[in-house]
This record gives sequence, structure tokens and C-alpha cells, in this order.
Amino acid sequence: MELSSSILLAFGLAADACAVSLSSGLTIRNIKISKAIKIALFFGIFQAIMPLIGWLAGLGIRSLVLSYNHWIIFAILSFLGGKMIFESFEDSDDEKPKFNCLEIYTLIALSIATSIDAFAAGLGLSILKSSILLTATTIGFITFTLSFIAVYIGHFCGDMFKQKVELIGGGSLIFLGTKILIDALV
Repeated sequence: MELSSSILLAFGLAADACAVSLSSGLTIRNIKISKAIKIALFFGIFQAIMPLIGWLAGLGIRSLVLSYNHWIIFAILSFLGGKMIFESFEDSDDEKPKFNCLEIYTLIALSIATSIDAFAAGLGLSILKSSILLTATTIGFITFTLSFIAVYIGHFCGDMFKQKVELIGGGSLIFLGTKILIDALV
């Protein structure tokens, strides 16, 4: 996978983590850099690990779907992107967390929940026979950086940007899936 495609994929996959980071920033009373780093590290690490797990799982089924892999990737990324776009229009007033976003168990649960899409992307990358290490590292780094920034934005600006983040992320995933499909068909 090209670096530009990896970056685009990373931005799309980071959208859920950014949205949760924005919401987490709302709940933190005394913002400190260590709190933002803690949240960003959890999201970044899980977003980097889950594509690796998906990629390894995909090795077993790669030979079965090699001839129509581009359609599978297109379907997975379009579904994930469409889901994110749909969720960006849902009313989010009731989604403000009523829990401590800095507790380890809460961060693990949020990190897993926001990185399921990254697992699916890793599965697709395995089918495409793409190199995973650079892509997973890129996904983790971009997710960490954006989540760190999002905690502060959430703390200072509220959740007015959440819808736009999910909308752009969903659009990026659909665009990437469409690009892969067109490249394979041309």
C-alpha cells in the first residue's frame, strides 16, 4: 500500500477515536498533558495493533478470495465509512460519557470499541497482500496525534466538531475503498 493511501486510511480509522477523545476532553476537569497523552496512547496503540491482528487473520483466507479481493475491500471500507457517516448525524447529546475516561478499564473498552474498524481494515490489507508494518505504524501514530489534539479541543471547545470528524473519516474510508476498486478494475 502506498504511503498516501496508508495516511488516508489512518485518518479515516482515527475518526472514531477522535470523536471519543473529544467527548473525553469534555469530562476532564483539570486538563493536564499527562491525561491527554494517556488517552492518546491507548487509542494509538490499539489502532496500531488491531490491523496487525486483522492482517494475521486474513492470511488464512487470502487464497480463497484472491480473485475478487478488491470487491471485498471496497465493501468493507464502504460499509465502515457509511456507518461512520450515518453515525455522524445521530443526536449525540446522550452520548456524553458519565464515567471516568481516564480509568484503565474504561480506556481499554473504548480503545477496543474504536479499533474494530482497524481490525477489518487489517483483514482487507491481508487480502490485498499489502505490507502491514508501515500501515499499522502510520495508523497508530496518526491516531495518537489526532486523539491527543482532540482531547484538548473537546476540553476547550465542547463537542461541536464531533459530527464533522466522523463525516470526514467516513468519507475518507469510502474514497479509499473506491480507489482500490477502480485501481483493480482498470
